[in-house]
Order: sequence, then C-alpha cells, then structure tokens
Amino acid sequence: MSAGDFSTIPGTVLFNASQARKGYWLNQFCMSLMKAENRSRFLADERASLAEWPMTEEQRTAVLERDYNRCLELGGNIYFLVKLGATDGVSVAAMAASMSGVTVDEYTDMMLTGGRSPVGNRYIGEEAETVVEA
Repeated sequence: MSAGDFSTIPGTVLFNASQARKGYWLNQFCMSLMKAENRSRFLADERASLAEWPMTEEQRTAVLERDYNRCLELGGNIYFLVKLGATDGVSVAAMAASMSGVTVDEYTDMMLTGGRSPVGNRYIGEEAETVVEA
C-alpha cells in the first residue's frame, strides 16, 4: 500500500479534491440546513427540497434514506452531513453509531474503552494473514 492509498483500509473514504468536487452540491445542500427556513422547507417535503439542488439521484436517495456512509462515498463530508443529522434531531454519536453498525450505547462504550480494535480493521485482507510470535 502506498502512502497515499487508503482504499485498503476498511470503512475509509478519503475526502480529497476529487471527492470534494463530486459532493459539492450535496455538501452545499447540507450547509443550507443552517438556516431555519431551509430546515423547515426540507422537513415539510424532503423530495421537493432536494430537487432544488443539482445533486445526483444517488446522492438524493442517500440523503432520503439517511445513509450517511453512502453520502460519504458520494462526496459528502461529515462536517456538512452533521447538519442533516441535527435537522433530524440526531446526535453526532447516534450518526457515528449508525455508520458503525452498532447502537448508540455500544458506540459510546466502544469509545470510552479506547475505540474499535485495530485487529481486522487495519487493511483489507489482514485477517487472512497469520501472525508469528517471536
């Protein structure tokens, strides 16, 4: 793995210039949720509100399904996506838990005990290797 290659790290989406370009309108939509009138309009009719933005249909679907991991894959940035969660009254911990596939309590416990184990999470294929003790 080269120093700039993050594709083999499970669950990692590198937010680089390419991702920023891909997610520009998705992130702009999320930023618009900082204004109360935009939050109200979105919550009143999500599809109509999203139709006002030149996002891809995949991005709109990810927002409608609140699939935050898919939003990241489609160029979303977590710092913008938390505005969507806040619009729904969802905490950052609850968003992170859903993105990690665990409950909020499980996520909180995991973070309080040092985070996710690195075993099996360092790179894809790692679990197939055998470790030789010295």
